[in-house]
Amino acid sequence: MRDRAHDEAMAELFQQDPAYALALLNSILEDGEQGELLIALRQMTKAFGGVQSVAEKANLNSTQLYRTLSEEGNPALSSLAAILKAMGLRLAVERVKAA
Repeated sequence: MRDRAHDEAMAELFQQDPAYALALLNSILEDGEQGELLIALRQMTKAFGGVQSVAEKANLNSTQLYRTLSEEGNPALSSLAAILKAMGLRLAVERVKAA
């Protein structure tokens, strides 16, 4: 598990620079692993008012949100979309350029 001080610093960075948060999530979605995405979303949850606030906005209970974003989490697309929407974000599909 990540150091709490690091998570708090990242949450503060996301609050101060939302464009960085978007760039990080897009980079993870392009090149990263699911675990990296869940870590970033856990950190972003703090930036968006905490688990309780994000859970309420996503129509999830806080226990479900904790489990979804845990290291063993495997969020359903509907849960991921709801969490992102609660943060004012959404998933998008882009055409991949041929190599």
